[in-house]
Amino acid sequence: MKFLDEAKIWVKAGDGGDGVIAFRREKFIEFGGPDGGNGGKGGNVIAEAVAGLNTLIDFRYAQHFKARKGGNGAGSDRTGAASDEVVLKLPVGTQIFADDRETMIADLDKLGKRVVLARGGDGGFGNTNYKTSTNRAPRRADKGWPGEERWLWLRLKLIADAGLVGLPNAGKSTFLAAVSAARPKIADYPFTTLHPQLGVVRLNATEEFVLADLPGLIEGAAEGAGLGTRFLGHVERCKVLLHLVDGSAADPARAYHTIRHELAEYGHGLEDRPELVALNKADAMTPQARTARVKALSRAAGKPVMLISGASGEGVPELLRALADMIAAAR
Repeated sequence: MKFLDEAKIWVKAGDGGDGVIAFRREKFIEFGGPDGGNGGKGGNVIAEAVAGLNTLIDFRYAQHFKARKGGNGAGSDRTGAASDEVVLKLPVGTQIFADDRETMIADLDKLGKRVVLARGGDGGFGNTNYKTSTNRAPRRADKGWPGEERWLWLRLKLIADAGLVGLPNAGKSTFLAAVSAARPKIADYPFTTLHPQLGVVRLNATEEFVLADLPGLIEGAAEGAGLGTRFLGHVERCKVLLHLVDGSAADPARAYHTIRHELAEYGHGLEDRPELVALNKADAMTPQARTARVKALSRAAGKPVMLISGASGEGVPELLRALADMIAAAR
């Protein structure tokens, strides 16, 4: 399934049904009064957060959603039928914005959350409604009110317990593939991962958490460089960050500071999120290089650093245990 985290849609609620002009006509009743019924209510357009979705790809080609008009009134003072609502099923974590792309209408951050995007029009009055003591045979009925319509932007921010951040080629996809059933694309060139990937990490029968592999950030990402701020938005939903640094690179401390600077520049509290730092690719370093780079990275991060290898599995169980404890504390 292709990943899509932004889509534009048009929604139109149903118009209200029309009221009618009708009069009672029965044998032996010469002057039957007005009995035209009211129109029914038009259908609403509703957004609902459902489980099992992590992309907006369904809204790339189906972009127009219109509810049906309410039923017209009828004689014998019968009200028209109300129309069914149209429900858009969206992934948990979807934000809905107005056409200006800045005014947030709703944030579907919880499973089952529902919001009305466009309200259906009320039905028009039939002539029964206009009967008075002085106007006993009104010949007035109203059209139904139009339903709301608007253009909207959908923006998905994946909800994960932990987010993998790091420069391109830090080994994030290899790590995700090693600890979960996710199968992201893995290659030895930068920006192999172009879309966020989700994997469920199961430590035992009762403990599990969701880990998101986010596309590599580069210097200037907060201003839109590389894959830019589009994927920094997904980091907002993560409770903790797992910062992977490429141990085979010459200067791991500089790589660490580059990512931290971009998180701080983006804002939204990302720089204050609980963080676990790991030096990856231990299998590609000599013993001397391991010691020197772990020490340099610990000094730069101001905290202990874990040494791991996503390829060989070295240090991975200990890292997952520490990550699970950090997630439990953040919850």
